[in-house]
Amino acid sequence: MLSGILGSPTDHHAAPFSMTEEFVSAYRLHPLIPDELAVLDHRAGSVRATIGFDDMQGRATRTAIDAYGMSDLFYSFGTAHPGALVLHNHPDALRNLARLTGEHIDLGTVDVLRDRERGIPRYNAYRQMLRKRPVTSFEELTGGHPGDTPLLKELYEGRLDRVDTLVGNLAEPRPAGFGFSDSLFRIFILMASRRLKSDRFFTTDYRPEIYTAEGLEWVDRGGMVPVLLRHHPELAPALDGVTNAFAPWRAL
Repeated sequence: MLSGILGSPTDHHAAPFSMTEEFVSAYRLHPLIPDELAVLDHRAGSVRATIGFDDMQGRATRTAIDAYGMSDLFYSFGTAHPGALVLHNHPDALRNLARLTGEHIDLGTVDVLRDRERGIPRYNAYRQMLRKRPVTSFEELTGGHPGDTPLLKELYEGRLDRVDTLVGNLAEPRPAGFGFSDSLFRIFILMASRRLKSDRFFTTDYRPEIYTAEGLEWVDRGGMVPVLLRHHPELAPALDGVTNAFAPWRAL
C-alpha cells in the first residue's frame, strides 16, 4: 500500500498468471476501432488518403505499410480519435469480417455468444459480484436514453436479469470524464494490478541483480514517447510536449 506494486513480493492470489473470464469480456473494446482512417502526412498534416479497416488488416497490412510508411501511419493513428465505447458503435467492418479462410463472421454477435458459452454472469449478477447494487430498471441501465431504453426492454423481453454483460457495460452511463463505464473501470483496475503482482519481473525480481542498475534506470526513465522518437525522430514535432503517447498527439 505504501510503495506500490513495483518491487513488492510476487503474489499469484492462488491462480498463477490467470485472467478472469470477466476481464476477457470487459476487454472487448471493438467500438474503439474506426471503419476508416485518414492517412495524414506527418510533415504537413495534410490528408494523403482515407482507407478502410480491410485496407490495413490481415494480408493487406504489409501493402498499407509499404504504401504509406510507418511515420505517416503512426502520426495518423496518434492524432486520430477512437470510437466511443457505447451501443450502436460496433465497426461495420467487424460485423462482416473476412477471415483468412474466406469465411465471413459477425464479430459483434460472436462476442455475445462467447460470453454466454463461457458462463459469464449476466449484467446484474456481474454488478453484484463487483459489490455494486444491481440496476432496478431499464431506464436506470441506460440513463434514460430515449432510444436505448425501449430497445433493450423489447430485446430482453422486459427481463433485466437477461441483459448480457457486454451490452450492459456499453449501455451503462459513464462517470464524468470517463471513456468507459464504472463497471469496466473496476475490472480494469483489479486485473491490471493482478497481472502485475503475478509477474516476478515487476515484483520480486524488479531489482538491479536481474535488470542491472542501468537497466532499471532505463525502465524507470523510459516511456512510449522516447521509444517512438528513438525509431522515428521525424515525429518529434507531433510529440513535442506530449507526455503520454496514448493521448492525442499535436496535429500539425
